[in-house]
Amino acid sequence: MPTLLAYGDSNTHGSPPVVDRGAPARYDAATRWPTRTAAALGWHLVEEGLPGRTAQWDDPTRGYFMNGFQGLQIALTSHWPLDAMTLMLGTNDVKDRFAATPEVVTAGIAGLIDLIQGAEMTARHPGLKVLLICPPPCYPAGLLAGEFRLAQAKSRALAPLYAELAAWRGLGFLDAGKVIEVSPVDGVHFTPEGHAALAHAIADSLKTL
Repeated sequence: MPTLLAYGDSNTHGSPPVVDRGAPARYDAATRWPTRTAAALGWHLVEEGLPGRTAQWDDPTRGYFMNGFQGLQIALTSHWPLDAMTLMLGTNDVKDRFAATPEVVTAGIAGLIDLIQGAEMTARHPGLKVLLICPPPCYPAGLLAGEFRLAQAKSRALAPLYAELAAWRGLGFLDAGKVIEVSPVDGVHFTPEGHAALAHAIADSLKTL
């Protein structure tokens, strides 16, 4: 049975739209897109979604472990051999506090791909297929508006940059913004219907890798 690693942030973890910062929440396994995707394919799943994770930044308010590079090193060294993985990050990188341009956000994704395609991880995961997913555009709304005040234009600019990067590196690519939209409740997270639609699109994309 093939093994799939789903690596990402809160939208891979399954966080619903935020209505109360003091009450952490997570969709159940029947709702989350990674578990739905794996079930559709009949594959074994390793879920590695961390709310707040970035592609490259130590978060000054949430801690160094939000840096996706370090987390990916751990995941790839722990869970091997893998047959396929999804990589969906970038939403947290466009927060105001990082002041990152779309090109800098994409550079962080490139660093993760460098790690995946490096000699050590290639030896651990021979033939690993990677699907790079650009998250749907986010915007300031609800309780998260103050963190994403300038995020909308940046996040809208990511898809063509990610697509170009995927083409250069020989990866699969999916623009999630063509499949779903974020919830208007907080401008960042997905609805249950969004998870279902994304799971279907990702399963179809993985079949073609």
